[in-house]
Amino acid sequence: MTALFTFHDNDALGVVRAVDTASVVVGVDNLELLRKMQVNRLVVLQSSKAGQFLIGIVQRIVRDAPTAKELEQEEETGEAHIAERNTVKVTLIGTFVERDGSKTNLFRRTLESVPEIDAFCFSLEGDLLTRFMRVVSHQSDSTASRLSLGSYALDSHAEAYLNANRFFQRHAAIVGSTGSGKSWTTARLVEQIAELPNGNAILFDIHAEYRTLTGDGIRHFRIAGTSDLETGKGLDDGVIYLPYWLLAYDDMVAMLVDRDDNNAPNQAMLMSRAVVAAKQKYLEDGTHAEILANFTIDSPVPYELKLVHDEIEAKNIEMVPGAHAGAEKQGDFYGKLSRLVARMENRTSDRKLGFMFRAPAETKEYGWLERFAKRLMAGTRDQSDAKGGVKIVDFSEVPSDVLPLIVSRIASIVFSVAQWTNSNERHPIAMLCDEAHLYVPERSTSAGILASALGTFHRIAKEGRKYGVGLVIISQRPSEVSRTVLSQCNNFVALRLTNAEDQSVVQRMLPDNLGGLAGLLPILDTGEALVVGDACLLPARIRISEPRSKPDSGTVAFWDRWAIDEPCDKIANAVQSWRKQST
Repeated sequence: MTALFTFHDNDALGVVRAVDTASVVVGVDNLELLRKMQVNRLVVLQSSKAGQFLIGIVQRIVRDAPTAKELEQEEETGEAHIAERNTVKVTLIGTFVERDGSKTNLFRRTLESVPEIDAFCFSLEGDLLTRFMRVVSHQSDSTASRLSLGSYALDSHAEAYLNANRFFQRHAAIVGSTGSGKSWTTARLVEQIAELPNGNAILFDIHAEYRTLTGDGIRHFRIAGTSDLETGKGLDDGVIYLPYWLLAYDDMVAMLVDRDDNNAPNQAMLMSRAVVAAKQKYLEDGTHAEILANFTIDSPVPYELKLVHDEIEAKNIEMVPGAHAGAEKQGDFYGKLSRLVARMENRTSDRKLGFMFRAPAETKEYGWLERFAKRLMAGTRDQSDAKGGVKIVDFSEVPSDVLPLIVSRIASIVFSVAQWTNSNERHPIAMLCDEAHLYVPERSTSAGILASALGTFHRIAKEGRKYGVGLVIISQRPSEVSRTVLSQCNNFVALRLTNAEDQSVVQRMLPDNLGGLAGLLPILDTGEALVVGDACLLPARIRISEPRSKPDSGTVAFWDRWAIDEPCDKIANAVQSWRKQST
């Protein structure tokens, strides 16, 4: 075995003067060496155990020269020269072990010992840093579980690998201000998943910026827009309809019942009865006896919405026998359901919601849900053409007021199917939630569409790992994303963040002894990220590698475009697209 660290005493930067639980103070007598040291650089300290070294990050450098008063006192009294008290605070982050059984040169994120007083501290730089970074990079459960985002900022020659299993098992968050390289990082992640023989992931593309990503491992879908309603396009054409019968009861109530109406409880109760009756009729007509005996209002069973509408409208105008023979009086719900009926008619006639209420007849077939779930959730090898394990779903034409409901419904379908799959038959799937602050917000009302969406993602964040469902939260405003969801993310890829609230969110997620790393967030370059978590052995500053296909998310160069001396009027086309509600 060739030892990685072969230091000599005269190579030392200084010696340990104070030891705490996870930090040490190093005294540096040589002023030239002190000047060369930099905050956030790595150092190596001698351990009290043979064959081990402790790795630390420089957190603070202090040059404490004698004060004028001390020098004056020294001159008056003739005391011995008062030395400078130059110190470096180092946070310990792990242990380097030269040998453990048959394994050599291992880095562990544990502190198996602490340095002794007067232990030597050495700088980790140059070729030695390169070799150490390679040890860290190649240390993974297997070659297949390595995920490469780019190279270390400390050493551009050492590729920065993450443990992909831990990255997706324990959820992750990619955060960064506009223009920091967040979409670039996401594209890099997607491309690597797509290269795997049986990759499986869904990317929620809110603004159609990832439509430029191509390759055999990537398949594109989009939620049907108004221009698709009469074309007959379906799943095979990359067009997704999400029929109303897939909505859970709470979702239907949130969409159709006005909770400010005094009659809202009656409306919700009667709608539930009508939906159950309509589902029962569908199952009876289809002779699905095994389902009929066990279904609930939330069971994904097709039904005719018109039956529900007609039943509620009938109750709204129902007259019942009065006290006298031949006389009639208004029923218990007479006139109390008018707003519900009106809202149902308004929603079903709204072309913007055509993907839900004007779905093709095939979506009411009993076997449609199975085909839809397979196309959405199957890995590469289980697709009919053995391609497209990564599914990019374009939500750009979904109205913003129902966006949280639609995104969460697809997420709920994925989670439910995974939950009801036998544990030995599950094929893990990751959901990459772009612009997550729009549908997984920190604050929401106690009821309604946002509350329903939050409930879905809270459950996935807490329980998804058990069923092979991983979350990757992507947002430019982490302070506006649900703290419950972020607290379940054990991996952070934090690009430049300039907002103090957003920085504090990331800082709270860092271990106490690494909180100082948050100071890097506002000064990171475009495409640079601070990566911390279970998937990364060493908290590191990483330069994200360029993806092969760049997302369509680049910031418009205002001044350069204004400087072009030629017409560029495309307003007429934009107005026409606005009118058609389709690009």
